[in-house]
Amino acid sequence: MKYVVLFPVFVLAGCTSPSLQGIFSAPNSAAPVVEAAVPAPVVETLDPTPPPPPPPQARTVAQFDTTTAEDRAAAVAKPEPASETKLGTTIATLGSPADPGIWIKTPLVTSLVAGRAVYGANGKSVNIELRPSGGEAGSGSQISLPAMRLLDAPLTGLLELTLYKK
Repeated sequence: MKYVVLFPVFVLAGCTSPSLQGIFSAPNSAAPVVEAAVPAPVVETLDPTPPPPPPPQARTVAQFDTTTAEDRAAAVAKPEPASETKLGTTIATLGSPADPGIWIKTPLVTSLVAGRAVYGANGKSVNIELRPSGGEAGSGSQISLPAMRLLDAPLTGLLELTLYKK
């Protein structure tokens, strides 16, 4: 960085003192006024805007699905209908994507039990872990991200599911 120091230049104009007139100008003469050359100050500007951040990597829904291929295959295996008991229907939304596994939290059960969920919009079903939600009957359910993907359900929708207990 360069620094420029400017010294003040005093110009005495219209000096009326006779004792000082002889010092700065010739008496009764029209001497030209000499101006001192002052260099222009060097101004260095800094760009106040930081460089843009690198673009974020695109995240897909599959990155949040931590189930294995074996888990998914077991979830879509066809169960024996005679060994199931219908629990009822529930309206479900997406649960916590950070909670791994194929599950549904529902008020239709009071303890952890194996079961099956059928999505009424397309008829697809998935073998699922039924978890108690602790909510009132009819309060709705939360379903895991992997289960929603296996049902081909919209992640932002309300799903009407029929639940069966094994």
